[in-house]
Formats: sequence, C-alpha cells, structure tokens
Amino acid sequence: MSQRKAVVLLSGGLDSTTVLAIAKSQGYEPYALSFRYGQRHVVELEAAKRVAQAQGVAQHVVCDIDLRTFGGSALTSETDVPKHDSAEELSAEEIPVTYVPARNTIFLSFALAFAEVVGATDIFIGVNALDYSGYPDCRPEYIEAYEAMANLATRAGVEGARLKIHTPLISMTKADIVRAGTELGADYSLTLSCYDPDESGRSCGHCDSCLLRIRGFQEAGSSDPVTYQAA
Repeated sequence: MSQRKAVVLLSGGLDSTTVLAIAKSQGYEPYALSFRYGQRHVVELEAAKRVAQAQGVAQHVVCDIDLRTFGGSALTSETDVPKHDSAEELSAEEIPVTYVPARNTIFLSFALAFAEVVGATDIFIGVNALDYSGYPDCRPEYIEAYEAMANLATRAGVEGARLKIHTPLISMTKADIVRAGTELGADYSLTLSCYDPDESGRSCGHCDSCLLRIRGFQEAGSSDPVTYQAA
C-alpha cells in the first residue's frame, strides 16, 4: 500500500522540523513547503533545505511571495527586531512587531493548493499556543476556523475528501517539543530559529524565538546544537 501524502509547512526552525518528524512517524509521505516571502534573511531556507534532505521528503517546494510589498512586520521591513535578556521578559499579552500580518493564512492557502495538486488531504503546521510570541494565527480556534473554510473552498472538500490540518505541537511547551523531536531523531543542528541571525547564520540569542528555543532546550535537559553570537 502506498503511504498517505501530507503537506508539511517547513521553515527550517525547531517547531517545523519536529512536525516533519512527527508526520513521518505517523506514516505519512511528506511534501515539504517553504517560503521565500521577503523575510529579512534567507538562511532559514538553507536550514529548511537541509532538514528536508535529512528527513527524506518526497518533494520540497520553495514558493516566492513578496510580503515586503506590505511590510508591517520587523521580519519584512527595516524595523529592528526586539531583543531581550531572558524569556521571562516576553509577554503574550501584546502582539509583537515580529508578527507578519496574515502569514499563516497565506502559507496555509498555498499548502491547500499544493495538497490538492499532489492528492493529499492532510496538512501539518507547527503552530503552538503555549510557548509562543502571542501571534493570533497560532491559536486552536484559528486553525479550526481555517479547516472549516478549507473544506468549503476546495474541489476535494466539496467532493467529500475532507481536509485535515494537523497541529501536533499546539498544546506542547518548547521543552516538550525538544523531547518529542529528539525521540524521533530530528537533527536540530540543521535548524535555525533566529529572527535576526548574522551573515554567517549564527543565531542572535536575544530575539523572542531564540529565547524561547534556549529555554526549551534547558528545560528539556538537552544541549542546543546551534551556534549563537557572542553576548
């Protein structure tokens, strides 16, 4: 029997790398989808390519879309990426300037189209509602609403091939994610989570994403294998 196909959104970071490993462990044949969307650095795409190759995906597609046309985020403009000394300084009460307007909606829409083309009814995305930066498009109610819409908006959906959006990390802490990926053999040395790495690809160690990642490895009792810039 052939494996069920699944589209996996792959940024090259900790979360999406873990999600890819989870999808494979559940028996899916993964089709990875990444984006060159005008982000302030593209070294994350190099990480995504490394991860896709290491985990043996059926296909890895990198889509080009230019969200710098709109800006509105520190990741798609020249606005400085906020830096902090510890994860305890982060607040989930305010949506930070690293939020990219409608990014997950845009990414999921591309994933939806890709899934229809390759004949997949499953999409995996690494959203998380616990250790995250307060993004509105990482919440369970958003995913539920999008899934409902997707099944109304596609040929596959209206013909009875129900689409499922999988969010295996939605209620996990970063430490839980590190443990899960480690158990599945995910190679985190290939990944990049930083919002503001230097030209050589070293993580800054002080942006929201770095701090949450660092805390996750510490709480998991593991050593983060990526290289960080000097403090």
